[in-house]
Amino acid sequence: MRVFITGGTGLIGRRLTERLIGRGDTPVLLSRHADSARRNPKLRGVQVLQGDPAHAGPWDAGVDGCDAVVNLAGHNLFADRWSPEVKRTIRDSRVYGTENVVAAMAQATVKPKVLVQASAIGYYGPTDDQELTESSPPGSDFMARVCREWEEAAAPAASFARLATIRTGVVLAKGEGALKVMTPIFKLMGSPIGGTHSALVPGTGRQWMSWIHLDDIVGLMLLALDNAEAKGPINGTAPNPVRNVDFGKALAKQFHRPFFPFGPPDLLLNAGLGEVAQVVTKGQKVLPKRAQELGYTFKFPELAGALANLFAKPPKNEKAARPAPSHAAPTAHH
Repeated sequence: MRVFITGGTGLIGRRLTERLIGRGDTPVLLSRHADSARRNPKLRGVQVLQGDPAHAGPWDAGVDGCDAVVNLAGHNLFADRWSPEVKRTIRDSRVYGTENVVAAMAQATVKPKVLVQASAIGYYGPTDDQELTESSPPGSDFMARVCREWEEAAAPAASFARLATIRTGVVLAKGEGALKVMTPIFKLMGSPIGGTHSALVPGTGRQWMSWIHLDDIVGLMLLALDNAEAKGPINGTAPNPVRNVDFGKALAKQFHRPFFPFGPPDLLLNAGLGEVAQVVTKGQKVLPKRAQELGYTFKFPELAGALANLFAKPPKNEKAARPAPSHAAPTAHH
């Protein structure tokens, strides 16, 4: 399978590319930093196109002849403090990028048959204890509006391709994404992060965290590529969401340190991190109903196992055990 990937050098995209290569597929990556991507040893032999999906350009010809498209591109939520300009970039990179990807698919002579479209559980907005599935309505806050527009931009592709939209939860990957923000706060304070209805009250961590291990979100992307029944929204979350306080306790166990039941007030977190703090201080209880109906088996259904895997220390002889780098000729054409 020849798969065109936007956002292929991001957190999820990198692991997805590795999995596709490992099973014999041919990924084609679109990157704003193509030269840097081509120098990555893990992308040896992979076709990397220069371009930004938020702007139409010669890159769109690369979609022609691909069997599928995975659209992951979007400005990193945790890359910058949210100003009005950054929020506009978060929205525009997703909406305009998706519009351009769909347009490239539509004008291709040999059209891709599948579009796996990224979205996020931010679609549902902050909720309390309500269990959310793919049929739950959208919220009304900033991220909910972004996700709704993001998905609407992909909708025209359903007229000529199978469209599967992955509403991704809090992806757990060591040192990246949400854990990059949360781990330093937790190591410093050893307490819950947010979760109160008052900005000044100490955090109790009662908000739900709908998390997913990096390997499982990639597994769901592959399921969406392969399974002809994978259509419409699919929640990209593990089947056992936890409250933030329980997430904190599990992290404490990994770090071998005490855990305190009260954390910094939301006001303090908002002052330190800005509006992006709401991504971790507010929560939703999202269940992967559709993924389970499609028969997906989670590698890490429980948080304890996911964290143990992420924070496991590599064997001391790991470097010695690594095979020598391959000097085989590239398998894809540039």
